[in-house]
Amino acid sequence: MFIWGLSLDFVLQDQCDIIDKHTQSGLDLVEKYVKFVKERTEIEQNYAKQLRNLTKKYSPKRGSKEEQECRFSNHQAFLDILNEMNDYAGQRELIAENMMINICIELTKYLQELKQERKMHLSEAKKAQQSLEGTYKQLDNSKKRFEREWREAEKAAQCAEKTDQDLNATKADVEKAKQQAHMRTHIAEECKNDYASQLQKYNKEQNQFYFTDMPLVFNRLQDMDERRIKKLAQGYILFADTERHVMPIIGKCLEGMTRAGTNVNESNDSVVLIEQHKSGFERPGDVEFEDYSQGINRASSDSSLGTPKGPLELLGKNKNKTFRLFNKKSKLPSSSLSPFSTPPTPSPANGPPSPQFGRDPLTKTHSTSLLFLCPTSHAPVDTEGFTHLPPEQRRKRLQQKIDDISKELQKEMDQSEALGKMKDVYEKNPQMGDPASLAPQITQTAQNMERLRGELSKYESWLAEAGGRGDSIRYSTHSLNNNEFSCALFSPGTISDDTDSSQAIYTEFDDDFEEEELAAPIGQCTALYNFPGSSEGTISMQEGEVLSVVEEDKGDGWTRVRRNNGDEGYIPTSYATITLNK
Repeated sequence: MFIWGLSLDFVLQDQCDIIDKHTQSGLDLVEKYVKFVKERTEIEQNYAKQLRNLTKKYSPKRGSKEEQECRFSNHQAFLDILNEMNDYAGQRELIAENMMINICIELTKYLQELKQERKMHLSEAKKAQQSLEGTYKQLDNSKKRFEREWREAEKAAQCAEKTDQDLNATKADVEKAKQQAHMRTHIAEECKNDYASQLQKYNKEQNQFYFTDMPLVFNRLQDMDERRIKKLAQGYILFADTERHVMPIIGKCLEGMTRAGTNVNESNDSVVLIEQHKSGFERPGDVEFEDYSQGINRASSDSSLGTPKGPLELLGKNKNKTFRLFNKKSKLPSSSLSPFSTPPTPSPANGPPSPQFGRDPLTKTHSTSLLFLCPTSHAPVDTEGFTHLPPEQRRKRLQQKIDDISKELQKEMDQSEALGKMKDVYEKNPQMGDPASLAPQITQTAQNMERLRGELSKYESWLAEAGGRGDSIRYSTHSLNNNEFSCALFSPGTISDDTDSSQAIYTEFDDDFEEEELAAPIGQCTALYNFPGSSEGTISMQEGEVLSVVEEDKGDGWTRVRRNNGDEGYIPTSYATITLNK
């Protein structure tokens, strides 16, 4: 191991300059590295900001059409990718934050300490050097004085000797010259002794300077520089470790993107599309052949119990015109609606809306043998009861409305319970508040609950009318299949004149409701996250738990599952990996 203080191979001044420049260069490197890391953090922050802006730009707006399309797996996969990208941006921000704290701030603080320490050590070296230089000046001055005085003494001795040899010189002159020479010699001896003392002092101080003081200063500078190098090396390692520590999370983000792609199910998307837009109407029947050559009595055929004629009967007279099932611009003949005093109302079955028949005897005439139940511009649209929608869509909208009202009602009930508890607290502790001040809120909450219960009862009755899920409803042979759609038509001749106008044509309710049997599982799901299941109708689950899928997501983000013990409830679809049976 080399020690700076013991390796004095150069002139001292050169060594001081070299060490000064070397330590300063090391501090400059630390400062340069701090600036480098700062610029790296700025790049990471800008990158994360751009990623967040990108995900925000392509994320669907709340309540927009794109958000509604997330029920399709390919749309949901893209949304999952955006979410994972947002998490990825968060990890880039974390990298920038950790680099700033662990490297930039830490090294900047350490750099200031090193600068102060270096300044102190160099000041000590300079002070020792100045002290040695001062001693050397004293030595030089004493040496010059000794040299001067010794020359003067020699001159005085020569002068005394010359005077002593001079025959013309008096005894007094000789004596005076000898005294002068003796005095000069004495002064020269004193200068000699002083010079020797200064020389001894200088040599001692020089030895102290070169072998003790300066090596100590150099060793301290060496220790400081080595600590700087070690700290800088740790900063280099942290530069890589900071990013390495978040790589597992970044890997999970990338795995989430891959999983989003593998979760795309094209067949399921087609099923969702069908379920979302199926109308529940029956396909039109065959068009009967009308043989005008036989002169058939049309009046008798109108009252027959044969197959009702559908709207496609018009094709017999309009072969060159395209028939549209739900053409908004099409108008029905005025004679087809004239016998009826009320517009069509929705059927409680899964079929199309059914009419209410009056007691007008003209219902048996030929001009009113067919009633078109497709929505027309002549009938006012009942948007509150969603009667303008196809049966299947109407049931879904009614069920969604019931769920929303139930949530609002639950909130009001919770608020009512909280107000009741607060009132009890105020009554027991009047200093905390006046119980009477809560009366308006309690009254308003009760009114809201009553209003919501009324709306809930109304929509539940409409859902039961429309053949909603959970109602025990039997359908007659004329009820319509949910997987088929058409414009439904009925023959009023098959209905008795005594039929009540409010009677549902295609549905009859059982007197006794049969107990609902457990539905067979349609697949399995594995929980990706923990779910508390604290809301009504939900079920809790733990990460990794395997459950049976009873009912797949209908587009509302919830899937109905069942445990082995028979417990059932809804879980968020995005919280589990779902595998449906083929």
